[in-house]
Amino acid sequence: MPILHSAVTGADPRLRDYRDLTDVALRSVREPEEGIYIAESLKVLERALRAGHRPLSALTTTQWLERLTDLCDAYPDLCGDMPIYVGSDEVLESITGFHVHRGTLASIARPALPSVRDIVAVCSRVVVLENIVDHTNVGAIFRSVAAIGADAVIVSESCADPLYRRSVRVSMGTVMQVPWTRAGAWEDLVSDLRTEGFEIAALALSADAIALDDFARRAPERLALVLGTEGDGLSQEALESADCVVSIPMRGDVDSLNVAAASAVAMWALR
Repeated sequence: MPILHSAVTGADPRLRDYRDLTDVALRSVREPEEGIYIAESLKVLERALRAGHRPLSALTTTQWLERLTDLCDAYPDLCGDMPIYVGSDEVLESITGFHVHRGTLASIARPALPSVRDIVAVCSRVVVLENIVDHTNVGAIFRSVAAIGADAVIVSESCADPLYRRSVRVSMGTVMQVPWTRAGAWEDLVSDLRTEGFEIAALALSADAIALDDFARRAPERLALVLGTEGDGLSQEALESADCVVSIPMRGDVDSLNVAAASAVAMWALR
């Protein structure tokens, strides 16, 4: 059974993992360095437990306590000695910086990331995210990957953290079920993909781009689809390393889609 700690206050030092959750710059650095991530809501926590991730603690209100303990009881090996801190809505808001309307937060130990080679060895469709800095877009892409069907995601060195709270929430927890890892230098990533027999397709605007539907008819057996950052798109290095550039045909004087929407369209065409 989890260990209950009721009537916590905002000054409780045991709640450090939950402080300043709205400070994106701070949390984006601190959480990876400290080896944690925050799961928001019981649904996301359940996905984390199903993936075998170990919760370090949970913070909840009386209203959600019974459902939280029922969930923890279903995973005794992971939650057997986990502390649960219970406070009022006002206390949770004073700690986190926002109204926790989903009722429950959990601090979870980050799993070790596999190497790029280990990830792609068993894949035929891989999505590569280069420098996408918006956590909402990253989470939405993971949800599309899980729903439509790529095998894994690789994020670049400067890409937003897929395990940041907003990414996890937008992904509906699918970031725990989709295999993913973070790449090092771009040239090393390209080398690993080529060694494993992947063709690299950059999704971008270009005069010589192949229309997505035409490319889908001859899509290679092993494909890495590269998506670029909001606004500027893919770097020159990424474009030059690709075997081809692919674009989604547009109409209505619109030249492109949001990167998360574009990822869903492309994965559907290439499924």
